[in-house]
Amino acid sequence: MSPKLRFKIFLSRILRYFFQGLLILAPIGITVFTIYWVFVSIDNLVPRDLVPVDAPYNILKYKGVGFAFVLILIIGVGYLSSSFIVSRIFDMFDHLLEKTPFIKYIYSSVKDVFDAFVGEKKKFDHPVLANIYGEDVWELGFITQQDVTSLGLDNDYIAVYVPHAYAITGKVFMVRRAKVKELSNVSAGEAMKFAVSGGVTQIHGDAGSEK
Repeated sequence: MSPKLRFKIFLSRILRYFFQGLLILAPIGITVFTIYWVFVSIDNLVPRDLVPVDAPYNILKYKGVGFAFVLILIIGVGYLSSSFIVSRIFDMFDHLLEKTPFIKYIYSSVKDVFDAFVGEKKKFDHPVLANIYGEDVWELGFITQQDVTSLGLDNDYIAVYVPHAYAITGKVFMVRRAKVKELSNVSAGEAMKFAVSGGVTQIHGDAGSEK
């Protein structure tokens, strides 16, 4: 074997090992970076200059204290909201924000998005296949509204949200019920993961685990 051929084989192996290492390290690195970014962003929500740096017992100067403080605050608000009296106060504040001009558009939109994912009225928990573009073409989506008569459509239409692959965006379609197939054997989490990954991930039949 000539030195030139050996060198080419050596380079091809190095290149193959590089991509194999990249496939292993890239998901780990991106996950670690994302967790670190979220941690630092939340930690920095608490201003460090609330207490002088040289003041005794200034625990705010330590990394992670701000994150812990925000976490405790969120848990505390959640706990207080379970109280009947405090929940009525939160409801009044919520009603005020939803009636305030300009602010109501931002607040209600953000609230609806969070409610759709983690609220008591989850919207993305009903995976379906929707026949939208062609007879033999099916889109993976989620029923978000069972009644869209307020849009001028008859009772036979429902709203189906179809997420885009490798993005946090998607589109909403008004589809006839006859063109929608319910995925009773697929959990909402598995369906969302499959759609967002572009169909790369494996779907496991675990019906009811996230319904």
